[in-house]
Amino acid sequence: MDLEKTPPRQPGEGCLTVAIRLPVRIVVLVLVVPVRLSWDAMVVGGRVLRDSVLRPVGRALGWLARAVFVWPWVMMWRYALVPLGRGVAWLGHVLIVVPALWIHRRVLTPLGHGVLRVLRGTGAGCAWVYARVLTPVGHAVVRLLRGVGYVLVVLGAGAYTVMAWLGRRLLVVPAGWLYRRVLTPLGHGVVRVLRGIGAGCAWLYRTVLTPLGHGIVRLASGVAWLVGMAVTGIGVALYWTLRVLLVVPALAVGRWILAPVGRFLLVVGREIGTAIVHAWRVAGHISLVVGRFLAAVFRRIFVEPVRWAYRTVLTPVGHALRDTVLRPAAEIARGVGRATRQALAGAREAARQARADIRRMLFGEPREPQAVSRREPQAGETRTLGSSTTALTKD
Repeated sequence: MDLEKTPPRQPGEGCLTVAIRLPVRIVVLVLVVPVRLSWDAMVVGGRVLRDSVLRPVGRALGWLARAVFVWPWVMMWRYALVPLGRGVAWLGHVLIVVPALWIHRRVLTPLGHGVLRVLRGTGAGCAWVYARVLTPVGHAVVRLLRGVGYVLVVLGAGAYTVMAWLGRRLLVVPAGWLYRRVLTPLGHGVVRVLRGIGAGCAWLYRTVLTPLGHGIVRLASGVAWLVGMAVTGIGVALYWTLRVLLVVPALAVGRWILAPVGRFLLVVGREIGTAIVHAWRVAGHISLVVGRFLAAVFRRIFVEPVRWAYRTVLTPVGHALRDTVLRPAAEIARGVGRATRQALAGAREAARQARADIRRMLFGEPREPQAVSRREPQAGETRTLGSSTTALTKD
């Protein structure tokens, strides 16, 4: 077993690791062995339950569901719906398709040919009217419209010339005089006034506002320097205070207390994990030995007697029952099935003959197919679409 072997010391392991390993593995083995035994027992019980109970029950339920839900529908489809559908299809063909084909062949096709001829005659008449009547009328209307358009263009050009002369005399000439005599001098005066105001503002900015701004900036710089020095001193004092009171003790606690405790807990956790893995393997071997022992006991106590009873008692009884009861019953069932199939075949043949007689009474005897000669035509005969010269289609 793994616990009887002293594990080799790995490089980098201390005496603490070696001292912790053996007690931890013993404790973990004591705790894991019952768990592994329970787990293996549940696995074996689940497999036995699946193989001996759930699968047969599932097959039985599947067979029962097939017998209750599937087979009735299959029988109804095969022996009721399919014959009924074939009968309905035959009636539909006789009552709908055949009359519809007769109406199409005898009524609609001649009517369509007549309508087509009427439409062709109407189209020819319309073409003659278009060529002999509408085309000359259209040409005359186009020439008339061209003359009216020429007259309208001449009148529009004269009216445009008159309106342009009046617009120039009444609008353009007075507007130009007003711009030169009134608006231009007024704009020059306004520009001069704005230039004087701008020069005064520039003098005020250079002589008054600029020196005043420089003084304010220097005063603000001095105040900012003083505030910065004060804040720097306060920050340095707070930094050293916090370093001495918090950082240095925290570093000492982390270096001398937390780091060793963390290393110890890490070693303990690693050893516990390794011990659980080894203990699980050892418990597996123990569980295998216990399972084999229990299986041998179960085989000796239950399986061997049942097997002996099956071989020596049940098998002869089953053979006798098969030879005396089941085989004669199967022969009788096969004979009944054979007679039933023969009766059904006779009924189908009678139904087929009845349908043929009804079809013969309604539509008469079917026409015999005419024999068509498929040989090569003679020298004086011409080849038609029904003739053939290939070796595969010759008689």
